[in-house]
Amino acid sequence: MIHQFFFIVFQLSGIKTIVISFGGYWSLFPALLGKLSGKPVYIILNGTDCAAIPAIGYGNLRKLFLKSACEYSYRMATMLLPVSSSLIYVKNTYFSDDEFSFQGVKAFFPELKVPMKVIPNGCDEKFWKKPRDKNKTTNTFITALRPKQWLGKGGDLIMELSVRFPHCTFYIAGCERPDFVKKDNINLIFLGELTRDQLREHFVNTQFYLQLSIFEGFGCSLCEAMLCECIPIGSAVNAIPEIIGDSGFIVERREINLLQGVVEMALESLHKNGLGEYARKRVIQNYSAERREREIISLLNETQK
Repeated sequence: MIHQFFFIVFQLSGIKTIVISFGGYWSLFPALLGKLSGKPVYIILNGTDCAAIPAIGYGNLRKLFLKSACEYSYRMATMLLPVSSSLIYVKNTYFSDDEFSFQGVKAFFPELKVPMKVIPNGCDEKFWKKPRDKNKTTNTFITALRPKQWLGKGGDLIMELSVRFPHCTFYIAGCERPDFVKKDNINLIFLGELTRDQLREHFVNTQFYLQLSIFEGFGCSLCEAMLCECIPIGSAVNAIPEIIGDSGFIVERREINLLQGVVEMALESLHKNGLGEYARKRVIQNYSAERREREIISLLNETQK
């Protein structure tokens, strides 16, 4: 933070606008210096900076000092740019923890008056693409998660699915096999850390993508998988239902029996090829990198007039 402070001070005279990704300790000095110097400050809100879910150890706003840093940063900003409207205010009906069922900056900072503009994330449809001559391996599922995201992204549910659907194969990217997962569970395969190219290859080969998050600010991996024509199955959380639309399947509650029913419905669908192709078209239409670039540059140009 000390290095950051002096870097901004020395660069301030040549700076037109300050743009910060994620609220936290790192946003405090840039927002303060922007406020004092009259420079416009934009903070892009991505998810964890708008949430507090202690039950799974998730969210910057569950920690007192980190929450204060976020709040002061947001109050000093010219505008907040959440990647989905759910980061402003949302009720979580998928995973309900009475005190923390309401999430978003307005749920924690109801007096916040700073303007907000939703600019969705964007993905590169030229990179995330399935070659025409490639065929999906049937009855295969994939998800991407880190070890610390095991519960938050539904790793426990996927482990149970692999038991209930022995004729299917489940892949988990970004995570080695935890000690508590039995080695005889051979249809649950942990891919470990992957390069971008390797992840794309797995998306291209796999039929379904599982996004079973308890909280998900946007869902970039979901969009990337959809661009590779994976059929999405997602939790009814934040922007996930909006991203998936009618190109896939939504799980309304974090209940394994309900999830099992949704997976059965997906496997029995007669329109799998069409759904995969439609999923790609939906992301291109609504969440392209070009659209995000255009909207952010337009906003910055308005500021500099």
